[in-house]
Amino acid sequence: MLQAVFRLTAALAVTTPLVVSAAAAAEFTVEPVTVTEMKAVFGRVESRIVVPARARIGGVVEDVRVGEGDNVSKGDTIAVIVDDKIALELKAADARLEALNSQLANARTELDRAQQLRTSGSGTQARLDQATMQFDVATNQVAAAIAEKAVVEQRAKEGEVLAPATGRVLTVPVTLGSVVMAGENVARIAPGPYYLRLSLPERHAAEIVEGAEVQVGERGLVPGQEELPAVSTGRISKVYPEIADGRVIADVEVENVGDYFVNERTLVSIPVGKRAALVVPPEAVKTVHGVDYVRIATADGEMDVAVVLGEIVRDNDEERIEVLSGLRAGDRVILP
Repeated sequence: MLQAVFRLTAALAVTTPLVVSAAAAAEFTVEPVTVTEMKAVFGRVESRIVVPARARIGGVVEDVRVGEGDNVSKGDTIAVIVDDKIALELKAADARLEALNSQLANARTELDRAQQLRTSGSGTQARLDQATMQFDVATNQVAAAIAEKAVVEQRAKEGEVLAPATGRVLTVPVTLGSVVMAGENVARIAPGPYYLRLSLPERHAAEIVEGAEVQVGERGLVPGQEELPAVSTGRISKVYPEIADGRVIADVEVENVGDYFVNERTLVSIPVGKRAALVVPPEAVKTVHGVDYVRIATADGEMDVAVVLGEIVRDNDEERIEVLSGLRAGDRVILP
């Protein structure tokens, strides 16, 4: 009987330190950690290149084949401009070419006759030379008329306004029946690449660096939200060296931003510095009647302390909650 009691007492003596060790493992020591300070700003989607599609001739807009937001390929016809004077010039060129062809036929007949007469000995060399010269002149006149007609035909073809690049149509400032001049904009096309342009207060200029990672919120995000839901990531590709109106400008590269509307705005969370913060695991916080508490271990035992919480941060890839007040460095937080 005494041996059994001794074994039971020894077993309790061995197991008791294990319970203390388990309780110690459930503590979290509060220490300052370095967190990245993020600032939410609006970024505007822009195309790095915007190409105007210009009218090559002046005239009346007879057809508009695209609208704002349409996708076009390079060389597509986006509008047709007609100049009535070109049609008249083309008819005049045809008439002149027909007349010159008749003169060329007569010159050829005269040349053949002069050659026959010269061969038979009844014609002179001077007449043959004159007929040859007239034939050459008529031939050159026909060639010149053909070239002039080709110029008019080319001008008529230039009534088609072609897309200068593959991309999205941003604006079409002309309508059917409007009169345009040569060189006037008929459409503006954004071929990309697309990026987000940010404008931040100049006090953050020193903290904005190229290559820094940013978070981009979902489309339709409204200001006042504390977090960016379902974020994607981007990278600061360029920081402009000039500060204008107290703002520093930066560009952010983001995948699939080309699906957005040009000039559409979306929230972007950008790193603007680092700071020290006291953090605790989320499970250490309990809320009672709207007040947040954290249980800490003291020399007099465990006690609940009211805390003011900040934002959620990450420390070594683990989620933590920043504590703004109520705790000090070195406090031992009891975890549930």
